[in-house]
Amino acid sequence: MSKNILIFSTAYFPLVGGAEVAAKEITQRLPDWQFDLITARIKSGLKKFERIGNINVYRVGLGLGFLDKFLLPITGYLKARQLNKKNNYQIIWSVMASQAGVAAAFFKIFHSQKKLVLTLQEGDKEEHLKRYVFGLGFLYKFLIRPWHLLPFRNADAITAISSDLKKRALENGVKVPIKIIPNAVDLKLFRPKEKAAVSGPKIILTVSRLVKKNGVDDLIKAGQYLNFDFKILIIGVGPDESKLKKLTKKLNLENRVEFLGQVEYSNLPDYYHRANVFVRPSLSEGLGNVFLEAMACGTPIIGTPVGGIPDFLIERETGLFCQTGNPKSVAQKIEEILASESLRENLIKNGLEIVREKYNWDNIARQMEGVYDKLYC
Repeated sequence: MSKNILIFSTAYFPLVGGAEVAAKEITQRLPDWQFDLITARIKSGLKKFERIGNINVYRVGLGLGFLDKFLLPITGYLKARQLNKKNNYQIIWSVMASQAGVAAAFFKIFHSQKKLVLTLQEGDKEEHLKRYVFGLGFLYKFLIRPWHLLPFRNADAITAISSDLKKRALENGVKVPIKIIPNAVDLKLFRPKEKAAVSGPKIILTVSRLVKKNGVDDLIKAGQYLNFDFKILIIGVGPDESKLKKLTKKLNLENRVEFLGQVEYSNLPDYYHRANVFVRPSLSEGLGNVFLEAMACGTPIIGTPVGGIPDFLIERETGLFCQTGNPKSVAQKIEEILASESLRENLIKNGLEIVREKYNWDNIARQMEGVYDKLYC
């Protein structure tokens, strides 16, 4: 008898974030389990069904972006009912407490014998959800928060990718077991490479969705305070792209800052290898997979002491902390990390060790399977 799991995820490949990578990496290492996944279609060019890795992917909606996400609690629930008649899932897995998480909670409510695993991957603070009600706290309290809490209240087990997200679950009144199981890195793809001495500007890299929480504006502003030849490479797209390009022009940094757009995931190691330092001055962060990828490639990192980052960034051991919202602090840390070869070598060495020990997908997949096994009937 096959062991079936139904996954709910608001987005999925080819739309890629840390949560999507985690689902793909974990499932492909568990060949004894059968995985189906329900997600919002979001883009009209995406197929309604396809198999990706070890997952049968079912996309619901018309490919209308936000509308598909908004309706996912209903369309996802209805699709789950249809699939369950054929596959009789024992376990439901919600990747994040998002719109897909509400659909998973609905399905759990009407199929109480199913076991719901909720994985917390959120990078934004919970207050970010107020944007759906124009930032009005009283509307959020009555119109949004009750729906947001549904996955927490109906979960049979919770995993969190960082200690900060475990704390958030406890603050939301969770009583079921919570296990910290972080995301990880594909160590076959992201690995060190001997860096030849290259003349020319120092390469400062960030890989980031272009939104306020990731602090890309603070990295660009830091360029004003750097007194050496440098190039800031920005990989990623997002709603703030136009605003960030205007900021770059305003600061006369157009020759110093390069927007590379979306880069194929398999090509990211090439950029980590080129970089002298990786920087993401986040305002909030669930964990920060891109930091782990940089560390695995032997690139020293600079981050902020927020969210899950302190789980792996130990000051002056595996990286350097800069202050949030402080471009001068970002610039100072960049100069510090580039000025001392002994510091760089120490950060690279320790970063590689912690990634290989704690953040490899084989170990993470085994930990997730242990969660499934305890719930499987």
